[in-house]
Amino acid sequence: MNTSDPLKMKSLLEHLVEITGHRDHELLDISVMSALMNMVGVEQACVLELFQSRGELLVRPRVRIAEGKVQAAQPESSAADNGEPIVAYPGLVSCIAQRRSRLEETRADGRHVLWIPMWQNDKVSTCLEIVHSQPFMPHMLQVMEGILSVYRNYQSLLEYSERDSLTGLLNRKTFDEKFSRLASARQSEPVDEHDRRQSGNIKTQWLAVVDIDHFKRVNDAFGHLYGDEVLILVANILRASFRAQDCIFRFGGEEFVVLLRSTTLEDARMVFERFRANVEKHAFPQVGCITISLGFAAITQETPVVILGHADQALYHAKDSGRNRVCHYDELVEQGLIGRSKQSESVEIFFD
Repeated sequence: MNTSDPLKMKSLLEHLVEITGHRDHELLDISVMSALMNMVGVEQACVLELFQSRGELLVRPRVRIAEGKVQAAQPESSAADNGEPIVAYPGLVSCIAQRRSRLEETRADGRHVLWIPMWQNDKVSTCLEIVHSQPFMPHMLQVMEGILSVYRNYQSLLEYSERDSLTGLLNRKTFDEKFSRLASARQSEPVDEHDRRQSGNIKTQWLAVVDIDHFKRVNDAFGHLYGDEVLILVANILRASFRAQDCIFRFGGEEFVVLLRSTTLEDARMVFERFRANVEKHAFPQVGCITISLGFAAITQETPVVILGHADQALYHAKDSGRNRVCHYDELVEQGLIGRSKQSESVEIFFD
């Protein structure tokens, strides 16, 4: 691209303004993909997320360019997308191992692939896979380097402001914005609340509150360093148990919140139960067995505080009835085990 062309320069600047105008990683990814497609002519690309699970480095897509469109990656099923081992991407492995800023390879079908890891403080949590039918020319690489430098710097700023410093999960102050976006998606699905409670086949959004059982005992018996390691490992299991488009927050202490994108009650319960089981069977160094309790509720037209209160009530019941279990708010109400809460002035999710 000839950046001396005023129209092209104006278009480039507009894309850069859009990239730096977002406060959300998914929208930031989409803006970068749009810039690469429109300014460089990229035919196929993907933003890949790298994360640890049980000592293995996994990769899963977040946003992609496919068939001339930019779209958030959607798994084929509503079950959690657990990603693929990074060894399935040898070009990416080689690029990271050599600590390179980019690596180009040619596939058997003749298409050219460019791997661009986003290095942040000597680590890589995001990588771009860019595919083109022709070799990447110097002017293409120059424009991409400019776009991706802005992307990398702005991503770093977002990470700093949005993430919990210990676990790397989203922090509590980002919850309202993420919840509002998920609630907006729910509003496009007008479903009567009675019908929602009667049918397990209706897709909706879900909020879950997670608490580590007897966490204070871990700190008291083994010290805060081991307690922090438990929090980090549980956070890793959370990442591996849910899809890239689901949002996971550390609310403080040993409490976590999950916003689960559109899925049925049956699938939501399956995913939450699988996460619970994954924690239970994980061998935590020195500490041994750790369990979690989880309460979840449907995201409705009510406020975040009320819905958090519903999930919180279900979590309290899970704690009171033995811990290491998953409880659904509406089912507990229907069974008469808890009362239906209409309002909640505040939500406290601190347990032992």
